[in-house]
Amino acid sequence: MARDGMSEDQSFGTSGTGAAGSGATRGRLLHLLRTRGRMNAAMLAAELGLTEMAIRRHMHEMERQGSVSIVPLRQPKGRPLHVFELTEAADRHFPKNYHNLTIDLLAELEDDPDTSPLIDRMFEGRKRKLQERYAPRMAGKTLEERVRELTDIQNGSGYMAEMEREDDDGFMLHEYNCPITDVAGKYGQACDCELSLFRSLLEVQVNRTECLAKGGSRCSYVIGGRERREPTA
Repeated sequence: MARDGMSEDQSFGTSGTGAAGSGATRGRLLHLLRTRGRMNAAMLAAELGLTEMAIRRHMHEMERQGSVSIVPLRQPKGRPLHVFELTEAADRHFPKNYHNLTIDLLAELEDDPDTSPLIDRMFEGRKRKLQERYAPRMAGKTLEERVRELTDIQNGSGYMAEMEREDDDGFMLHEYNCPITDVAGKYGQACDCELSLFRSLLEVQVNRTECLAKGGSRCSYVIGGRERREPTA
């Protein structure tokens, strides 16, 4: 079976040479820029006990990854001073607590009989927005191309997805991570809407055969082909 999907991890902790040391240093650089704001190479070098050349090397790599921007500051005399600041994309490197907030808000709706029906509407609304966002990426493509596009979409959202070609002209899509697993474990509407979204985008029969939220080791979907496996409940 041919596989396509998960790209190599490009996070600070695993990319490049000397991954562990570089990741730790860049983590400290992120922390400094987050807590102190704009800093130049000399200031960062003094804080970390590194050379300015080493700081610039790290910063150029972080700029390439989209986490840092290099800003020239005009000086009364001489050339501009270059300082470093975090970009909006750098926010992904800092802790978040969105899942607890989401679950708390959904629980508030669930506890009130007048608002509990809104939960289904919210998940359906999310599915509709995702369908409108991604449908243009499927237009005019073969089934294999649509499955590959869906794999790319899911990888872009953190699902660690792989696709496999089956012998019966169908495909399998496996997701090894669920970014919303806490929500999906409590509210099955999340999984139901994902399955419905896949069917709409791929325009073929799709069945889920394994689910992370139900104790599986991954979420697996049978796509097209001659169906031989039973879907999960």
